[in-house]
Amino acid sequence: MNMRDAQSNPTIRLTDYQAPAWRIESVDLSFDLDVARTVVDARLTLRGSAAPGTPLVLNGEHMQLLSIRLDERELGPEEYHVDADRLTVKGVRDGSVLETQVAIEPAKNTALEGLYLSGSAESGFLLTQCEAEGFRRITYFQDRPDVLARYTVTLRADAQRFPVLLAGGNPDGEGTLDDGRHWARFVDPHPKPAYLFALVAGHLEKISQDYTTAEGRAVTLNLWAEADAIGQCDYAMDALVRSMKWDEATYGRNYDLDVFHVVATHDFNMGAMENKGLNIFNAKYLLADPQTSTDEEYRGVEAVVAHEYFHNWSGNRVTCRDWFQLSLKEGFTVFREQSFSADMNSQAIKRIEDVGTLRRRQFPEDAGPFAHPVRPAAYREINNFYTATVYEKGAELVRMLAGRLGEAGFRKGTDLYFERNDGKAATIEDFLAALGDANGLDLSKYLAWYGQAGTPRLQAEGRYDAQARQYTLTLRQHTPATPGQSDKQPVPMPVKTALFAADGRMLDLRMPGEAEAGAPERVLEVDGAEQTFVFEDIDTAPIPSLLRGFSAPAILECDYAPEQLAVLLRHDIDGYNRWEAGQQLASRAFDGLHDGDDDSALATWTEALGALFDDTDLDPALLAELLTPPGETELSERVDAYDPQAVHDARRRMQQALADTMGAKALKARYDMLHAQRGVDLSGPAQARRRLKRRVLELLCLADAEVACTLARDQYAQASDMSDRLAALRCLLRLGGTAGDEAAADFRQRFDGQPLAMDKWFASQAAVPGEDALARVQGLMGDAAFTLRNPNRVNSLLGSFARMNPTGFHRADGEGYRFLTAQLAELDALNPQVAARLATAFNGWRQLEPGRREHAHQALAELSAKGGHSPNLGEIIDRALQG
Repeated sequence: MNMRDAQSNPTIRLTDYQAPAWRIESVDLSFDLDVARTVVDARLTLRGSAAPGTPLVLNGEHMQLLSIRLDERELGPEEYHVDADRLTVKGVRDGSVLETQVAIEPAKNTALEGLYLSGSAESGFLLTQCEAEGFRRITYFQDRPDVLARYTVTLRADAQRFPVLLAGGNPDGEGTLDDGRHWARFVDPHPKPAYLFALVAGHLEKISQDYTTAEGRAVTLNLWAEADAIGQCDYAMDALVRSMKWDEATYGRNYDLDVFHVVATHDFNMGAMENKGLNIFNAKYLLADPQTSTDEEYRGVEAVVAHEYFHNWSGNRVTCRDWFQLSLKEGFTVFREQSFSADMNSQAIKRIEDVGTLRRRQFPEDAGPFAHPVRPAAYREINNFYTATVYEKGAELVRMLAGRLGEAGFRKGTDLYFERNDGKAATIEDFLAALGDANGLDLSKYLAWYGQAGTPRLQAEGRYDAQARQYTLTLRQHTPATPGQSDKQPVPMPVKTALFAADGRMLDLRMPGEAEAGAPERVLEVDGAEQTFVFEDIDTAPIPSLLRGFSAPAILECDYAPEQLAVLLRHDIDGYNRWEAGQQLASRAFDGLHDGDDDSALATWTEALGALFDDTDLDPALLAELLTPPGETELSERVDAYDPQAVHDARRRMQQALADTMGAKALKARYDMLHAQRGVDLSGPAQARRRLKRRVLELLCLADAEVACTLARDQYAQASDMSDRLAALRCLLRLGGTAGDEAAADFRQRFDGQPLAMDKWFASQAAVPGEDALARVQGLMGDAAFTLRNPNRVNSLLGSFARMNPTGFHRADGEGYRFLTAQLAELDALNPQVAARLATAFNGWRQLEPGRREHAHQALAELSAKGGHSPNLGEIIDRALQG
């Protein structure tokens, strides 16, 4: 346990925010780099209006202070104080210059925060990760986002061991030294917080491309990776160029340095990091080629490359005042990334994917012990708030605002936001004020969304008066209580609405006071707990299509008849709402199967999809999504006492009924047609065909397992891309028997030594449902390729087991829980961030049926009683038990 972990971990509150007494105007850093021991010299120019005698307090952890000077004078022991996590200096005045020298040990840094080693001591490279509070592991500093300074960085290292030296900013000289070392200097002209600092040093190769911005700046783009992976960077470079052009056209934002570096590493806690001018990526989101990457991973590379580049303005040029405002940069940038991806691919499919992610990850978070507002009121460990609520729900709030203002209005608002706050640390209020002021609106009422946790429920009730030809729609909203927040206020909720006739026609809409009918789609603004809307000249009892495009992050509760949902499933022109109607209808079918009292919705669902399956004009990717019912995590929220096996069995019976309705003959015919067009092709249509082929093969496994097994074996053996190979492997593993074992063994041998492919191998096996999963995972932990020191490997095996395999993790005997808590204790000593994120798999344990609930509680209580946890894991355990 490190020294900081032994200290108390006080709660930090938004209401306690105070601006720093001292600010740091400029930073000169000098590194003598070495794997075992790196020496860091820092020269800080201080500014402030603090009262005379106010000491300067700097953060610092896991380092040895070698020397300290203030205004060119060595300080005596009585003039400063060092403890486990800070340095306090007396006698500071406005304009003072503080110089410190510290030593740090990168190779021993398994937490992967600050400066650490990726790979082996002999051949790996050094790199940094400073968000949220990693810079304090590099040198003594005010490690908070509202302290913005200009950085000059000089790197010195052995020229053979570290031939590549990189830091953020523009290059400002390089050369050789007399002792076999070399140096490089970088200057960043833009003020930035410490969390955006970065350096990289080691053996790396690059691909480069010249780019000229819309403003005429010549920029060199460099993507760096180790020699065996550099050939997988071409797609990321293409995505980067497209991102830069899109941001120029859509937001008017241009890149602002002479060079832009992106570096891939296999040892990274997060997805990627937007350090100014030197992005550092988890390799899984930068490297891609058809043999080792799936279609989903290609889209992931495209999205994450865009996300980190877009941060150059929404996060770097304008940063957040404090970590409570984290969604100011992350929610906004996720929205920008999602919009870009939708423009590059399919708007409807992208919206379905994003809402699906929200429902699988954020809705359960909002409904469990880890619920928190998009802008939390308090935290103990900030790393625990890099959550789906901050990112995905935060993006949905920005989407609501963009929809409220319209495309032109939102652009005016973001232009004003960037103009007002360039080079500053901003707040959510600053963002809303700029959007509102640019459009003559007061948007402060949207702060309610940022300040309260929980997913609002939107109840819809419609009444049709045939004689008056009027349809009255009443909308009510309420948000359930969450930990620490029992009373909720109504939130402004834009409800995009259309009305359909039973024959699938969209109806033109006219509301009271309007002279004539207008467009068939309206946005209804629901501000209060209940509001009523009246539509005139409606000639038939309509079917409402509500929250079109998922216009607000709410759960819709509407008493549709199954036949009405089938109409929307077959005819709604909004791709998202068409899918949503199918999801609601499938959920009704699940209710009937799970409760054993009604199969009418099941019949309606399978019949509607059977008709759509024959429509060869339907987008294959959309059809694949329509044919996929909600996952077990989503369906579990529909039951009072969650029995994972019962939910799994009911969902399987649903899919069996769907497969039987399609029939093995029709499924094989569609599969053959799709499989005939195989080949290495990354185009949108080709990806859509592979997506549907995968889903058809899954259904065929239920309709005719023998035929499906033969097809899957052939597909695995003949695959020209990872999408087809992995889809076949997963089908074979779930069918069981020797075919699955043989394919898994072949995959292990074929991709030995290729980390990203091996992550898929571990994850595919960990996700195979059933009680046997635990023994399988325990066996895989003994594989030579498994290690607790690599976050990707931990997530692929342990994360897939705990989050993607309910019947395996939630074993009735509780062994899954005890296994995971044992791994958490060991992992926490190595990497607290990864341990804490893995521990959130216990979210929702109170909703389990009594037997499993008691086992989960006991496992958590025993882990808590052991003590000695990092602040990261300790907070998660406490919230799980107290929530």
